[in-house]
Amino acid sequence: MKNFDSFLAPQLNDYMVYRQNGGYATKSLRSHLLAFDRYLKDKDADWNSFRPSFFLELRANLDMESRSVNRVLSTVRVLFQFLVRREYVRENPLTDIPPLKENAIIPFVFSPKHIDQLLKAACIRIRGDERYFLHDLAVYLAVLLLARCGMRISEPLRLFRHHYRRDDGTIYIERTKFKKDRLIPVPQEVMREIENYLAVRETLCPDDKNPYLLAGRKHMPLREYQVRLLFRQAVKDRGLDHPRKVIGTMNFSSPTPHSLRHSFAVNTLLTVKERGQSPRRALAVLATYMGHSEYKHTATYLTVVDAASRQGLVDFAMWHGRDT
Repeated sequence: MKNFDSFLAPQLNDYMVYRQNGGYATKSLRSHLLAFDRYLKDKDADWNSFRPSFFLELRANLDMESRSVNRVLSTVRVLFQFLVRREYVRENPLTDIPPLKENAIIPFVFSPKHIDQLLKAACIRIRGDERYFLHDLAVYLAVLLLARCGMRISEPLRLFRHHYRRDDGTIYIERTKFKKDRLIPVPQEVMREIENYLAVRETLCPDDKNPYLLAGRKHMPLREYQVRLLFRQAVKDRGLDHPRKVIGTMNFSSPTPHSLRHSFAVNTLLTVKERGQSPRRALAVLATYMGHSEYKHTATYLTVVDAASRQGLVDFAMWHGRDT
């Protein structure tokens, strides 16, 4: 893990510990603070450097998109709130620093047909050799849960065996992004895959003591990079690996594992619409299923109706950009 190197390193480490003790995720936090730390070191900054003009220069010099620059500034702003409380500084110099205008983010959306193709490609990737078969099957099952249950990538990896409840066909998900637990029904197709995996696991490893539903190596869970690797391979195998595009004021995202969660939500709302019902009225149920803390997070999926309309928007933006 990379260390902080600037004069502010002791305070940055204290702040990291403070956030960790508060139960906050720190992966992106550390990334943002490292960017700030590098800038402090490059500018040979000290406590007297912390004036608003210094942070305006920081904002202008960060070699990132506007969205990422704003995330760094937001993190540093909260850091200085901490420093004010600890009496390292008298006031927060970022209070009046405005954010940059951000491009609209248009997430990648898989159509139901493309999701079926992607899962088939992922399944084909399972190696028949007994040394790899069970592990590959577990990774495939993680991708399946992302696609069919709209999970975040960390959620299937944290599931323990008892979280899967075969008697009522549900999965219990603890400690979500918003610190909420939820119980979700599992589609029959997914249940069959889970039961198949557990049966294979019992046959190949009858003395297995790994507590996780999807077993990794040495009593550990699977790792995110393993799921991401299989996803990338399957996307490439099916010719769905569209590069990220920035067109005008819109960022069209490339496919990532989180795109499966987006696609689950969008395709669910599309199915509701095709039944002649109101997608907006379905938001409350969908928000609960997906573990959103507020309906507004789920409502963002209404902005992209389906995969076809998203592609149409990409085509229109590219045509319009050439025309102007």
